[in-house]
Amino acid sequence: MSTDANRNRADEHTSLLHPSELRDDRRSIMSSETFWRVGAIYGAAAVAFGAFGAHGLKKHIADPVKIGNWTTAAHYQLVHSVALLIARDNPLAASFFTAGMTLFSGSIYALTLDTARFRFLGPITPLGGLFLIAGWATLAFSKSGSRGVRF
Repeated sequence: MSTDANRNRADEHTSLLHPSELRDDRRSIMSSETFWRVGAIYGAAAVAFGAFGAHGLKKHIADPVKIGNWTTAAHYQLVHSVALLIARDNPLAASFFTAGMTLFSGSIYALTLDTARFRFLGPITPLGGLFLIAGWATLAFSKSGSRGVRF
């Protein structure tokens, strides 16, 4: 066989995609994998924080409003962890959900544990809420992926 024929022959190790398409796909997969991991870790943390709020936190904090705030933070974190898992192929929505959970739930956790020390985080909570809303809005107004929802 001539060398030209060997160069044009495909086998099981040859990509059917152009190298530039392959690089873009790998970058997309890496981003998707990263958001999948973040969503799973945030989900596990939400369950742990919720359990701590239901059992351990009451030993340190007696105020039922603070306990309720902690519960709300854990609930929002868990719900949006699932949203992040679903939206992992949409980098903008996934980024909004990640930032929103971090700012919204994180600031509430800190304020619940020590309001005086973390008072400066008070304005961060609504900003986190805006990021969560932006994540949902991004999903609503972006093109849905051709692959659909994957688990």
